[in-house]
Amino acid sequence: MNFLQKPYPFNDDLKRNAKIIFFISISIFVFLILFQPLDISELANKEKIMLVGGIGVITFLSLSINLMVLPSLFPGIFLKREWIIWKEILWNFWMLFTIASGYFLLYKLLGILEFDFYSFVKLNLFAIIPLTLLIVFNQDRLLRIHLKIANELNSKLKDSKTVQEKLVHFDSEYQKDKLAIKARLLLFIRSADNYIEVFWKDGDSIKHQLIRGTLAKAEGLLGDYSYVFKCHRSFIVNINHIDRVEGNSQGYKIYFENVDVEIPVSKIAINSLKERIQLL
Repeated sequence: MNFLQKPYPFNDDLKRNAKIIFFISISIFVFLILFQPLDISELANKEKIMLVGGIGVITFLSLSINLMVLPSLFPGIFLKREWIIWKEILWNFWMLFTIASGYFLLYKLLGILEFDFYSFVKLNLFAIIPLTLLIVFNQDRLLRIHLKIANELNSKLKDSKTVQEKLVHFDSEYQKDKLAIKARLLLFIRSADNYIEVFWKDGDSIKHQLIRGTLAKAEGLLGDYSYVFKCHRSFIVNINHIDRVEGNSQGYKIYFENVDVEIPVSKIAINSLKERIQLL
C-alpha cells in the first residue's frame, strides 16, 4: 500500500497525447489489416472494413476523450503534484475498460464475431496484470533516472560552489604586482599594453590593480569558470556582476555598477553572451 502511494508523473502534454492517440489508432488499424486476427480473414470485405474501421474509430475517440477532454474538463482531479501510482493504475484500467466496452458494443451491433460478456470481463482482468507491471517498471525506471540526474546536478552545484571560492592567482614579473582573489569577486579584466588591469569587488567597494601580463594568460587561468567570458579582444567579464547591457548603432556596451568603464562587445561574441546570460 505504501508503494501505491508513491508519486507518478501524469502526462498532461496535449501535443504529445495527440501524437500518442494518432499513433495507437493507426497502429491498431494497420495491425488488423495486415495480420487479420480474431478470424477477421473469414469475413466479407464489407464486414471486414466495418469491423476494422469501427475498432479504429472507437480507439481514437476513447483515447481522445480520456487523454485530452477529461483532463481539460476536470483539472482538479488530474493534478500532477498529487498524482500517485494507484491513480495511474486506475486511470489506465479505466481507459482500457472504455476501449474494451466500445469493442464489445461494436461486436454486438455488427453481430459478426462472437464476443460475449465473459470474454469482455476476462480481457479486462487479464490486461490489468501486465498494465500494473508496466506502470511499476516505469516508475522504478523514472525514479532511477531522476535520482541519477539529481545527484549529478548536486555534484555540479557543489563543484561550482567550490570553484567559486577558489583563489585565482595572477602572477607577474614583478613580485609586488601579484594578486590573488576569489573568482566570484572578479568583475572584469582589461588589457593595457603589456599589463592587464583587474577589477574586483571588496565588500561594498571596487578595487583594481595593474599586473604585468597578457589577457590570453588571464583567460587561461579563468578557463574553469563558465561565468567568466571574453567579450572583446581587450576585455574579460564576469557575467554574474553585469549591471546592464546597452546597444546602439555601433554595437553593444557592458556596464558594471559603480565602475565608470564602457566595455565593448565584439560582433563575434554577442551571440555567445546572449546564450550565457540566458543560462543564468
